[in-house]
Amino acid sequence: MFGFKALFAISALISVNALTSTLQQITANFGSNPNNVQMYLYKPTALATPTPLIVAMHYCTGTAQAYFQGTNLAQLADQHGFMVIYPNAPRSGGCWDVNTNATLTHNGGSDSLGIANVVRYAIANWGVDASRVFATGTSSGAMMTNVLMGAYPDIFAAGSLYSGVPYGCFEGPNAWNSQCAEGQLIQTPQQWGDLARSGYPGYTGTRPKVQFWHGTVDTTLYPQNFWEEIKQWTNVFGVSQTPTSNVTNDPQAGYSRASFGPNVQAILAQGVGHTVPEHETDTLNWFGLSALTPGGGTGSTTTTIIGTTPGTTSTAPTSTAPSGATAPHWGQCGGIGWTGSTVCVAPYTCKVSNAYYSQCL
Repeated sequence: MFGFKALFAISALISVNALTSTLQQITANFGSNPNNVQMYLYKPTALATPTPLIVAMHYCTGTAQAYFQGTNLAQLADQHGFMVIYPNAPRSGGCWDVNTNATLTHNGGSDSLGIANVVRYAIANWGVDASRVFATGTSSGAMMTNVLMGAYPDIFAAGSLYSGVPYGCFEGPNAWNSQCAEGQLIQTPQQWGDLARSGYPGYTGTRPKVQFWHGTVDTTLYPQNFWEEIKQWTNVFGVSQTPTSNVTNDPQAGYSRASFGPNVQAILAQGVGHTVPEHETDTLNWFGLSALTPGGGTGSTTTTIIGTTPGTTSTAPTSTAPSGATAPHWGQCGGIGWTGSTVCVAPYTCKVSNAYYSQCL
């Protein structure tokens, strides 16, 4: 249903032979999973402890295995010591449920509840750091990332989504919403913000910060959705739609990066269609994981996955972030539990996002 670039057609050519581990299906009973979303875990041999977790969601017609092979998240997990969960959409077309009331509502059911519950299980059983859980995805996976940002702001610290639509834009009886896809669903910032807040009525805690990418010639999910996302998330965070900074040719020629304070970032890719290729290291910067390294003390995690004995306890090394180096631009520089550098590389300064996270901006 969703188009995607030849990038994914050749994704299987990316070598995973150098990885320290393998992709394994999670078979543990991790709680309610109404649509039987299959979950796959990449757990590096060496972990940072407490361990950050990234949930990475594929595009329509894709699979967890294709997204594992077609992105560099697993290689980066080896380097930095975080885990990655790759959910697999249960429908024949490989698209996520981003339109029903159940998936758009906190603990309401459908695909999003299954994903939320596997994360809750990971926090309770695998030593995952509850303050550093993130989501990313492409196309339909980007839409699901936005769903999780709205419906489960208590679980996720940040999201990075490639070529998606605002939270709730596809809401309705049908899996495909042409009005939204073609950029014809225009709302005010307040309307979009209220829609995102409706995902978890009454929630007053910290909201996950959101980064989104879009191409200017996207004819599957029209680029107007990019501007509607800006309306939505600036309203959620109560900030102006006028960027605090707008940098051209960042992270590459033809791209422009607009920041609306520390919690909303929008990257527009000139001449790029559907979808914007993943920039995984940039996403890691947004998540504050660029300075993370495995190693340190020891801790235990328990997983039940194909290829291991159910209930097997494995010991994973613990680590703290390096304290000697200067934190890079976009890197983490503070927050509860942070032991790394609090000094940013010039000319950037460490700015507080929330109690758990400060960033070099």
